[in-house]
Amino acid sequence: MQSIYQRIEHLIESRGMTKKAFCETLGISTGNFGDWKRGKTTPSTNKLIEIAAFFSVSLDWLIIGRGSPTNRVKEARGEYEVDPESLDPALMSGLTEHEKEFIREYIEFSAYRKDKRSDKS
Repeated sequence: MQSIYQRIEHLIESRGMTKKAFCETLGISTGNFGDWKRGKTTPSTNKLIEIAAFFSVSLDWLIIGRGSPTNRVKEARGEYEVDPESLDPALMSGLTEHEKEFIREYIEFSAYRKDKRSDKS
């Protein structure tokens, strides 16, 4: 499977859902979904996290197609710190600039979520 859209479509079909039911369940407009199909846009970071959680697949597989969709990494509730600039260059070398930026945004989003959780404590 080549694109994020194709991987999402595969997940929808494997669950036996209709695309309309998928969109309604996750609050995605059919127009946005159509834009994903045409490659006009891609899902936001937040939406990709929702989709991965909904189908219990790894973000790595959903975003770039690497690994297995069933090898899901569960977020630890403990302390974690990741500096996007310290990521393994060997892992990052095969990625496009767009994919690298997406990973940086995800790390920033994860840190934001962690901060929000600690604010509630």
